[in-house]
Amino acid sequence: MIVTTTEALPGRRVIRVMGLVRGNTIRARHLGRDVQALLRNIAGGEVREYTKMMAESREQAIDRMKEEAERMGADAVIGVRFVTSMVMTGASEILCYGTAVTTEEERG
Repeated sequence: MIVTTTEALPGRRVIRVMGLVRGNTIRARHLGRDVQALLRNIAGGEVREYTKMMAESREQAIDRMKEEAERMGADAVIGVRFVTSMVMTGASEILCYGTAVTTEEERG
């Protein structure tokens, strides 16, 4: 499955637009991570615990979007974007969306 933020795929042409696909996850803060983050905030620097949590959340959202595209019969998702929003205090949503398409190699 090709996943790209661009609207076109070099060397391939879109032959069918399947439609919008999306994947999301909602993650809540964890008390243990909060304590570590608080200590890191005092000392300064990157809050690695939250960086890791957000990276895992993005990957899960991408995987869910790809699964939806595969169910539709797509071989690529183009124009991929991410949105993050706070759902409630201490919980955030990561949403990944794009356009599911089928493609073929361009003939020279």
